[in-house]
Amino acid sequence: MIRCYITDRNLRGLGKAADWIQVRDKELPARELHALVKQVIAKVPQSKVIVNTRMDVALAAGAAGVHLPAHSIEPSRFRTIAPPGFLIGVSCHSVDEVRAAEQEGADYVVFGPVFAPLSKASDLSPRGLARLSEAVRAVKIPVLALGGITRDNAIPCQHAGAAGIAAISLFETC
Repeated sequence: MIRCYITDRNLRGLGKAADWIQVRDKELPARELHALVKQVIAKVPQSKVIVNTRMDVALAAGAAGVHLPAHSIEPSRFRTIAPPGFLIGVSCHSVDEVRAAEQEGADYVVFGPVFAPLSKASDLSPRGLARLSEAVRAVKIPVLALGGITRDNAIPCQHAGAAGIAAISLFETC
């Protein structure tokens, strides 16, 4: 199971058994975000570091990939400038979005919120395990569950077919 820690500049859960680390800090200017990504890569070389939204920063810092918001530019557009093996993921909130992300060239999707988020307020209602399972069955690419993920509900997400989990609070409280 892929464990993806989503973090910002505080890096509270860094090094807590995450396979992937998604650096998400919407406030940092490009130069500072680049420095942060380089710092994360140096601190946890065993993890794949993915940069939220900023393809330019991901490429310049030597990150393993980029994660795009729902309704972003198609992943296939970024693929033309990405090095081999570079991961491109997309946030999805519906089964239709999951299908579209795969068709547009995403390597993986993050689907949610599966449960009510623990780290922030959300305008989106929880999708639940049945919708997660439906999203997994709709595509061939990995689907990671996001939203309200805890130690207690991570395994049910895996049983629903998720290739892994993406979380903030889970890693910061371990």
